[in-house]
Amino acid sequence: MAVYVEIRKNMDGFSLNLQFQSNSKRIGILGASGCGKSMTLKSIAGIETPEKGQIQIGDRILFDSGEKINIKPQKRNAGYLFQNYALFPTMTVEQNIGAGLRGRWKEKKERVQEMIGKFGLSGLEGRLPGELSGGQQQRTALARIMAYEPEIILLDEPYAALDMFLRDRLQQELLDMLRDYEGTVILVSHNRDEIYRFSDDLLIMEKGQAACFGKSKDIFSNPKKKVAAGLTGCKNFSKVRRIDDHRLEAADFGIVLCTERKIPENTAYIGFRAHEFEPVWGMREKNCMKVQVESAAQLPFEKQYFLRPEGAVSQKEDQEQICWFVQRDRQREIEKRGLPPYLKFTEEHILFLEE
Repeated sequence: MAVYVEIRKNMDGFSLNLQFQSNSKRIGILGASGCGKSMTLKSIAGIETPEKGQIQIGDRILFDSGEKINIKPQKRNAGYLFQNYALFPTMTVEQNIGAGLRGRWKEKKERVQEMIGKFGLSGLEGRLPGELSGGQQQRTALARIMAYEPEIILLDEPYAALDMFLRDRLQQELLDMLRDYEGTVILVSHNRDEIYRFSDDLLIMEKGQAACFGKSKDIFSNPKKKVAAGLTGCKNFSKVRRIDDHRLEAADFGIVLCTERKIPENTAYIGFRAHEFEPVWGMREKNCMKVQVESAAQLPFEKQYFLRPEGAVSQKEDQEQICWFVQRDRQREIEKRGLPPYLKFTEEHILFLEE
């Protein structure tokens, strides 16, 4: 089912000026806090009204400022899962699930029981939200949404307040519960792992605008823009001076890089992920920098080194460190051989980035 979203709305400090279209069933929206992600979902749900634009789900136009169409939230057939699940605290599980249903009592009762069975809530029908675990609350909230068969489900950072262990478990539970859902799901998050696991299409937002939009795996492997690279986990960036089609000066790394690929003319930065460096023992090779360790941190499954750029004698306050993250197998090699004198920027992992 196609989704078309065009929103123009003034917000505190910036304007939400967004447009995207997707035919995917699973769409992720990734961005820093305050960039307009939640406002986008609320506009689709009808909780907020854009000043201009159009929102269409399948063949149904939910909002069109030019045609003065603005369908009420309760008639948009959109399920909205809030961060805190928004369960009614004085209603039981059974009552919460049936709260949005219409029709005859018998039909409502049958639908509620169907949802209780489907979402693993049998035996909890009479409990209040405060008597449920986080996972049980999530299943109750999703059962309430799915009971009236929405065309689209909107997930607004549903795991933001949870610890890492619970968040990972509930993410997988949610994926399992939504596996048979044929409608569209849009997940808003600032967690890149959550987005990568969930979404087919990905919208990256910055200050109310679309920084990039496309297939999630494509954006993670080749983000093209600096903001997208940062949000997808890249730690190392340098401004560049393009020397020619195959050479550039990476000023913040203190080196010149040579590539077989043609360097795009609009390249303003390069990015390099902290796990992708190749250690070089022996003679210096092409696209290498000296290893000058400023500090290191041992984590359970990797060791993180923070390096001074090439040519830097000491770390200045305004100078970015270079991150090199070494996983356990490679760390064992380093323990045997010692730190390598050089690290190599492998060409296939160099990201050419626009501003």
